[in-house]
Amino acid sequence: MKIGHRIRFRHLGMAAAGLGLAVMVLTGALPLPDDEYLFKVYQNIQTFGRVYKEVSVNYVDPVDPGRFMQAGIDGMLGTLDPYTVYIGKEDADEVDLMTSGKYGGIGVTIGMRDGVVQVITVMDGYSAQRAGILPGDRLVRVDSVVVTGKNADEIRNLTRGEPGTEVHVLVEREGEPAPIQFVLLREEIQVMNVTYAAYVSDGIGYIRLERFSRKAGEEVRQAIRDLRGSGELRGLVLDVRGNPGGLLDAAVDVVSKFVPRGSTVVTTKGRRSDADKKYSSAEEPILPDLPLVVLTDRGSASASEIVSGSLQDLDRAVIVGTRTFGKGLVQTIVPLEYGAQLKITTARYYTPSGRSIQEIDYTHRDQNGVFGPTPDTLRREYTTTHGRKVRDAGGIAPDSTVDPADPGPMVRDLHRHGMFFRFVNRYLADHKGTVPKVATEEILGEFRSFLTAEKFDYQEESEGQLKTLKEMSSQLHYGAEVADQLQQLGVALEREKQRGFDRYRDHIAHELTLELMNRASGEKGRIEASLKNDPQLNAAVSILNNPKLYTSKLNS
Repeated sequence: MKIGHRIRFRHLGMAAAGLGLAVMVLTGALPLPDDEYLFKVYQNIQTFGRVYKEVSVNYVDPVDPGRFMQAGIDGMLGTLDPYTVYIGKEDADEVDLMTSGKYGGIGVTIGMRDGVVQVITVMDGYSAQRAGILPGDRLVRVDSVVVTGKNADEIRNLTRGEPGTEVHVLVEREGEPAPIQFVLLREEIQVMNVTYAAYVSDGIGYIRLERFSRKAGEEVRQAIRDLRGSGELRGLVLDVRGNPGGLLDAAVDVVSKFVPRGSTVVTTKGRRSDADKKYSSAEEPILPDLPLVVLTDRGSASASEIVSGSLQDLDRAVIVGTRTFGKGLVQTIVPLEYGAQLKITTARYYTPSGRSIQEIDYTHRDQNGVFGPTPDTLRREYTTTHGRKVRDAGGIAPDSTVDPADPGPMVRDLHRHGMFFRFVNRYLADHKGTVPKVATEEILGEFRSFLTAEKFDYQEESEGQLKTLKEMSSQLHYGAEVADQLQQLGVALEREKQRGFDRYRDHIAHELTLELMNRASGEKGRIEASLKNDPQLNAAVSILNNPKLYTSKLNS
């Protein structure tokens, strides 16, 4: 099984973007390197083992054998790409989640807010929701473990476990005088690949695909059936923005819903001959010729790039949005002793035209020891089925580039400080009853007062530029008149900054509405609200509503 996914291994301190993975065991039955190479390998294994033993036994201070070995492994793998990593037994469940799309848990996502681990979302239909856990609840204790000072990954591991087992969770809630105790039942949590599907315009369907676990293709097929069952489907938008990847086989399965049977979807090539494989569509498509647009962004990685790149190369879809992440490496999971695993890069994948979309060249470092992207001068041209020019080594470039809406520096800082999340926690604690589904003028007024009470401040881009101008003016010994004018400009910019809430009012109202919808209707409600006034989705719908434009995009 090959996959492209993003996963975090806490003991490695990294968040890899879009992994391609093949779960298999390497055996001695495959071709081996020559004897001289093997001799060097065994010679260095002996040296490494001797150093490890001598230091562990004879170093002046006691050495933790496990941590010492981990440091050695991390050091070796650190000379390679960031996707080749050692996975300890404690993180093995993350691989299972990545491949199967399910795990044993209580049905919450948790994260760090203001230095405290809080519930971010509650999944519909599972134990946490049924018991009354709410977004914003702060975790205090899980079973007998006080979680103060622990990170989100450590606490997540405490809540997960064998389905059918109980877990006692103590939380603090905004507006409640004392902590609340919950007794929850761990269940098999099925993480959905398709998180939203609906009509977004007359005859134009929309499917959001957020990951590629085993059932991704099946869920896409069902979403298409549901759309057809509720209206006349004239065009489809497949949204893989922010999708970090998943199983390579699942990506092939998704593409197979749209391309002729037998079409090459992706090939892989590696150092060993067994890594060279071709993956083709093995079924009749459910939508062989329906107009299709795929939405992408810089968060679309690996398996998402297989889907968008294949559909682009086969001239089966128009790609709209921004360039993708650029991750075209395949990893293999090798089981190790004591429940550990090694994830090692064993191949590169190539879209139907033959291009690799891998952006970072991990075979060379610059003079500062940093890996960099492949220079434009070394990027090669390939052609799609209709003869359109596409290039390798830089992700998937869209056929129609449309930037996302820029909310501005104030809104970005509000997110960075968790202000929307915190305010809604406070608002709902103060206003019991039905959760509003839109940010009213009254709510905006309360939010403004909340920001004042919290002494919220942010940095305008113009402030940094003005500081640079003042420094240049001083260095170049400009006269007092220039300093005077810069001072006046600073006063004017400060006045505009004080008007920030009014200038960004529409964006602030939109973000508050998203947070409220998440509380009122869960993730589906949040997604539905987020699609309103989405410039990339609007561009996709416009293309699908204009057959001539759609056809020209696929032939030019």
